[in-house]
Amino acid sequence: MKLTIEQLLDAMWQDYLALTPDAKPIHQLFANLNQGMVVNDHIALRTFNLDKVSLDKIAKPFLDAGYQAVDDYQFPAKKLYAKYYQHTNDTLPKVFISELKVEELPKHCQEIIKDLVSQVSEDLVSQQGFCCSGRPWNISKEQYQKLASESEYASWVAAHGFRPNHFTVSINHLRFNQEHSHPDIQSVNQLLQDNGYAMNTSGGLIKGSPDVLLEQSSTLAKEIEVSFTDGILKIPGCYYEFALRYPMPDGQLYPGFVATSADKIFESTDAVPGTK
Repeated sequence: MKLTIEQLLDAMWQDYLALTPDAKPIHQLFANLNQGMVVNDHIALRTFNLDKVSLDKIAKPFLDAGYQAVDDYQFPAKKLYAKYYQHTNDTLPKVFISELKVEELPKHCQEIIKDLVSQVSEDLVSQQGFCCSGRPWNISKEQYQKLASESEYASWVAAHGFRPNHFTVSINHLRFNQEHSHPDIQSVNQLLQDNGYAMNTSGGLIKGSPDVLLEQSSTLAKEIEVSFTDGILKIPGCYYEFALRYPMPDGQLYPGFVATSADKIFESTDAVPGTK
């Protein structure tokens, strides 16, 4: 049965909650302060640039549902390429999809990733819900650790498979006070810290600035237990992001992303942020 885009997005949210212990209480925290409403700015997905599971394959169900590619980005230090997609219905979140340039990793890492992807069936990839289907391959702790020593991104995808890496609270849609103006990102971050949530400080607590029309921050991914073929490891799961957009000269909110900020946001799933 074909899912509506709303059903697919909800399935992604439910899958994300399973890997993100902080997500539900944080969402509830903001809902309690915002008359029950929390608007999602964007969802991020990760993959490898191998043809079978490429960025374009992950994007297909969104394109089929009316999303359109808007812009693309390069992250040379992290060996990543990314695109973001937007729907004509602006109540739907943006979708940001990145892929790892496998050929730029050491040979032994390339071989591990190619072995993992070889276990994926074409039928599975073609399914509408593949983007939140989880891990479709067997992987050992040793393989995971070899990837992690070269690329935290590679090891995250290898361990968790295909699922949302983060959801994002739109600060522009929050109304914490009677004046009906959204809070600034500093007060959002302070609220999170006051409630005991660890934040990603790589590149500063706030990534971006009003000058680039986008400010972002994020929690650090908590460690969760993940099963491998030879046992269990506690490794970073997913994180929650917070975005504040500023108006462009035409009055519309800036819709895109800032590569230097996104580069540091990626590190929210690093075991030691700022090291890779």
